Amino acid sequence: MSFAGRGGNNSGTIFLRLKPRGTRPPAEVVMGELRKQLSVIPGLQVFLQIPPPIRLGGRFTQAQYQYTLQGADTGELYRASYEMVAKMKELPGFLDVDSDLHLKNPQVLVSIDREKASSYGVTARQVEDALYSAYGSRRISTIFAPNNAYDVLMELLPEYQRDPDALGKLYVTSGGGQLVPLAAIASFQRSVGPLSVAHSGQLPAVTLSFNLAPGTALSEAVQRVNDLALQTLPATVQTNFQGTAQAFQSSMQGLGMLLLMSILVIYIVLGVLYESFIHPLTILSALPLAGFGALATLFIFRQELSLYAFVGVIMLVGLVKKNGIMMVDFAIEQRHRGAGARDAIYEASLVRFRPIMMTTMAALVGTLPIALGLGAGAESRRPLGLAVVGGLVFSQLLTLFVTPVFYVYMDGFEKWLARTFPSLSRGRKGAAAEEPDVVTQPGVVRPEVVGARS
Repeated sequence: MSFAGRGGNNSGTIFLRLKPRGTRPPAEVVMGELRKQLSVIPGLQVFLQIPPPIRLGGRFTQAQYQYTLQGADTGELYRASYEMVAKMKELPGFLDVDSDLHLKNPQVLVSIDREKASSYGVTARQVEDALYSAYGSRRISTIFAPNNAYDVLMELLPEYQRDPDALGKLYVTSGGGQLVPLAAIASFQRSVGPLSVAHSGQLPAVTLSFNLAPGTALSEAVQRVNDLALQTLPATVQTNFQGTAQAFQSSMQGLGMLLLMSILVIYIVLGVLYESFIHPLTILSALPLAGFGALATLFIFRQELSLYAFVGVIMLVGLVKKNGIMMVDFAIEQRHRGAGARDAIYEASLVRFRPIMMTTMAALVGTLPIALGLGAGAESRRPLGLAVVGGLVFSQLLTLFVTPVFYVYMDGFEKWLARTFPSLSRGRKGAAAEEPDVVTQPGVVRPEVVGARS
């Protein structure tokens, strides 16, 4: 499908629907091949882009990402935008850099001689009315038919509209009703100017658009553009990203806080469950290992830390902590029966090894197709699968060794904390851990232990 005129009178758009995925290369490869073949056509600039599934605001531009410049002084704004485009084309990883500013549009400047116009009794408003009547399709009447209504528009004949010399043949009606030639009270100067004057926030604006080469992260590109703007643009020009780039900026600003809040909520819930400040830290000790594994996997496979990848990291928080819950929960029960800290966590690691491996393998098998990039549109979801699979594998290899050691040290720290601050150990479920390792006889109830647990 194709049409002309969208985004300006000198542009057109063609939509191409590719063959099924199994019978063609990836869309990025097809786009790269077309870019090479279309770049040799003289007099034609071609910009290729893959339309996003959801367009997140912004203008319709030649590329996927948009950067808008705003300023009250159009001369300074246009000069800065051209300089910005030239320098962005030199940045590594940037493709199809362009702007919606086209200053090669032919135009005629009409300069009114105020003194001559005043001597003829002609005002600037009357000159504007004459020009609008000639070129602006002024509606002067309406013809009402039995079944329809027709507007009567006044304008010049097409051959005069295309001829700039026809301006001198126009006549302006003065206040006294006389016809005054426009050439007698005005001068004409041919020049070039913008094809259209765009505005954003009631200020003149120029929107720069660009694509990214494969392997270039959007976060890195945003940082490069911001650094270039600080070095190039004057203080009177305001800048901001639009569309997908703006959505990326706003989403990444809150993701770090979202991760911290999720960890904090999990810590509070586990603290209430075990009535302890220490055991939740033992359970969460596997999170740094999972995070390192996820980031290392993304780095190895050259995937950026996108929104999908960050969602995968947040998923790891829930998937990895279940290993610690299984071991710590069993160890606490063993401690209530009088076992030592080392014996309790060792027994927990042996007994809980099978369910830990079963749940981990279930999560791995479930996310493996996403990590392999199977199915249509899997390129965008693949970072999520790689983050989950890499984090699970790395943490699983080390959790069974790190968590028991961490539990033993934290158990000793809890005993020291209970001796130093006795008020903190009251009413806790783990208070039995402070007592001597004495095995309770079957059928014998220890009132002091019952009182502590109640």
